[in-house]
Amino acid sequence: MPPALRLPLVLALVVAAAIAGLWTLIGRPVAMPASPLAAGEKLPCVSYAPFRDGQSPFVKGLTIPEAQIDEDFARLAKITACVRTYSIEMGLDKAPALARKHGLTMLLGVWLGPEADRNRMELDIGTRLAQENRDVVKAVVVGNEVLLRGEMAATELGAVLRDVKRQVGDVPVTYADVWEFWERNKGLVPEVDFVTIHILPYWEDLPVSAADAGPHVDEIRQRMAEAFPGKEILIGESGWPSAGRMREEALPSPANQARVLHDVVALAKRQGYRINVIEAFDQPWKRRSEGTVGGHWGLLDASDRAPKFAWGQPVADFPHWRMNIVVGLAATALAFGVAFAAGRRRAEPMGRGDWLAVAFIALVGGSTLGQALAVLPVESLGLVGWLRNGFFVLLSIAGLAVMPLVIASGQGLAPLSVALDGRRRAVSTLPAVAASGLLALAVVAVGMAALELVFDPRYKDFPVYALTGVVAAILAPTFVRRAEREGAGLAELVALWGLVVAGIYVPLNETLANWQAAWFGLLCLLAAFTLWRVLAVQRKG
Repeated sequence: MPPALRLPLVLALVVAAAIAGLWTLIGRPVAMPASPLAAGEKLPCVSYAPFRDGQSPFVKGLTIPEAQIDEDFARLAKITACVRTYSIEMGLDKAPALARKHGLTMLLGVWLGPEADRNRMELDIGTRLAQENRDVVKAVVVGNEVLLRGEMAATELGAVLRDVKRQVGDVPVTYADVWEFWERNKGLVPEVDFVTIHILPYWEDLPVSAADAGPHVDEIRQRMAEAFPGKEILIGESGWPSAGRMREEALPSPANQARVLHDVVALAKRQGYRINVIEAFDQPWKRRSEGTVGGHWGLLDASDRAPKFAWGQPVADFPHWRMNIVVGLAATALAFGVAFAAGRRRAEPMGRGDWLAVAFIALVGGSTLGQALAVLPVESLGLVGWLRNGFFVLLSIAGLAVMPLVIASGQGLAPLSVALDGRRRAVSTLPAVAASGLLALAVVAVGMAALELVFDPRYKDFPVYALTGVVAAILAPTFVRRAEREGAGLAELVALWGLVVAGIYVPLNETLANWQAAWFGLLCLLAAFTLWRVLAVQRKG
């Protein structure tokens, strides 16, 4: 083997083996506790919304086809004995009859909001359905988090509850809200037959980790039982998302969703209290108001309507890990192939440092590109979301080709002005323009995500998989040689300090328990360090 081939080939094989080993390790399914359900046993109750992709409660005039609800109930009857609905609009007035058909009971939801006419319609039809379907409707849930949303006063809600109780007779009546709002509105307790509380550890003001979610639910339920002695407590919503951004220690993932539900259902059975799991199917429409995480609370997937996990069985957080390996190997071949082709045109052979820099780009970019592609459809909402996230992924791919070419050509990083100033671009070499252009685009990408996570972070994802590769790509040349062009200045300085502030603020704001935020903060600081290296070189020059 020619000596010029020996080092790059060895490094390429090492990188490929590292990527394959990493994803083989990460891709292993996570063991779950024993199933909390006995053989043939079903969940006590599950929240149900009928909307599929393209449907939402905000679509005026939408009526869900009866056949769609019928199909959903046929699936749900296999895993639960009861469904909780939230409204009787858009075709859900047919739900009681369909529930009877499939042997399901119901917690019939009546939606309340700021519109008096809509409320009246919901109440009229809801009370009628409860009266006509006493064998199916085991309780009427009058209002869902209307106090949390500030759309109705507690006194007005109390009057509504009294009126519904008068009309439905012996059918139990309740109101559902986050547990803190029951603590703040204890005057409503006499107006309901039982208290329905929502305990969602992920959404708590102080988020709770998946490992602590079950005990947290149990603790809050006990606290509510002590606050309302003699009143039955129904946990009307409890669950965990399978995808989305971290909140402090609370990480959405398939394994964490399965683990929390295992724990919560087991605790409810052991302690002998009632619980309703949120929710039956993923609801894509919720992503518009709650981000990626909002659309992934379902036990069943939105598209194929299949269960996400089996009780007591291991769950994989990265089901596409084999594809991640394939993508990583292709990325490694791309980086080393481009470097080898470009290096052949150099007068002197590429040195060990050059090949190590290429290996660094291939390792980091190849390890993250596959997962960036996997989460692209999950985290992209609408045209703007696809364009933004697609831009990030394309940059990651570009980094695997552009920076190995730059390094192999003997070129260092060039200041932003080489790509942005037409006069400088016209007299610069192609590798210099490529280095400057990728640096500029990387700074824009990281800066764009940083602005979102600083000023409007609650529902924004951390695009760490897509941005890690490009940050590694712009960083790698700085360890090999200095930038060779003058012209760095205000643009680099402003971007540098903006990224430093974001790199410190985002992890501190999210708390250091949030490893996604810490990872993103590190990317900001590494991008800032790269800009500092460019500035430092120019000042020395």
